[in-house]
Amino acid sequence: MIRAYKFRMRPTVGQQGALVAMLRDHCALYNGALQERRDAWRHVSRTSVRYGAQSAQLKGIRAFDPDGQGRWSFSSQQATLRRLDKAFAAFFRRVRSGEKPGYPRFRGVRWFDTVDFPKDGDGCRWDSTPHDPVTRVRFQGVGHVRVHRHRAVVGKVKTVSVKREGRHWYVVLTCEQEKAEPLPATGSAVGIDLGIANFLADSDGGFVPNPRHGRRADARLAAAQQALARFPRVRRDKRTARHRRAVDKVSQLHRTVRRRRLDHAHKTALALVRAHDFIAHEDLPIRTMGKAPAPKPDPATPGGFLPNGADAKAESAGREVIAVDPRNTSRRCPRCGHTAKENRPTQQEFHCAVCGHTAHADTVGALNVLRAGLARRNAPPA
Repeated sequence: MIRAYKFRMRPTVGQQGALVAMLRDHCALYNGALQERRDAWRHVSRTSVRYGAQSAQLKGIRAFDPDGQGRWSFSSQQATLRRLDKAFAAFFRRVRSGEKPGYPRFRGVRWFDTVDFPKDGDGCRWDSTPHDPVTRVRFQGVGHVRVHRHRAVVGKVKTVSVKREGRHWYVVLTCEQEKAEPLPATGSAVGIDLGIANFLADSDGGFVPNPRHGRRADARLAAAQQALARFPRVRRDKRTARHRRAVDKVSQLHRTVRRRRLDHAHKTALALVRAHDFIAHEDLPIRTMGKAPAPKPDPATPGGFLPNGADAKAESAGREVIAVDPRNTSRRCPRCGHTAKENRPTQQEFHCAVCGHTAHADTVGALNVLRAGLARRNAPPA
């Protein structure tokens, strides 16, 4: 089982300058590799440049620029080239499937905010002991950076990443852990329906209200954006200190809203996992929500698959999570089964045109999601 940890770093002024330089040089490497691929395709008889060829050039690039590219980890530079290779692979996949292609674009220095280290100990070292109050992480070319470790890291550290968010720096670890001890069984099953007026509704008739974090921050965000709009558009190196503070204020407010949303979603999911053995939810057609690792066949079970890390929180707790088709879940009567658009006259109201059953539309949707999930779980294998 793979689990991620994210901790804030406390670099010194010199280390912060080195981290900025590392991001800048990796950004230049990414953009240079992208330019090489573009030029080879356009001017050299539509020749495709692959990752292997570009990775083989790294040794010469580092020797040519020892004070720039040469001072950073070789494996982290390979990871940057792999990131570009994945962007092109996704581009060609979208072309083949008829989607909007979205050709890979050049990255600005302000928008290139992550450097990956594929292996702990190769260009980086996570240095942590369970009872040591001071934790540091070492990066090649930067040094030992102090880390605010607010919880223990369990398992073997596999990869390390540096991430910049505004003026803050974070280290992200992925750790391989043994299977966690499952939670005690509760004998409860639930279906959930995500809504607009409410964050979600469950099949038991309960509701989790929408906290409206964005709406609550509208006034402060509008004031900060108006203050930023008063400054004329100038090059980044010509901006004044007041301009930079205005930019930081806007980004800080956006970051606060995003983190509050994530915190609320995490706590809601944790409460569901603790209270129910079986959870059914809608398989919404949202790319970021529906994206999951590729299934791996289980050699011991013909037609079965090994756990692939999806729904890791529930699986580590010994819970079962199933996604179901969301179509007509809030238009189907849970009493008589009649399905029609007319059964839902308003956003919140459900009134069956055949049997007269009335309920909240989100509760009806959650109940139908639960029934569909149980039917899918109990269905015989194909």
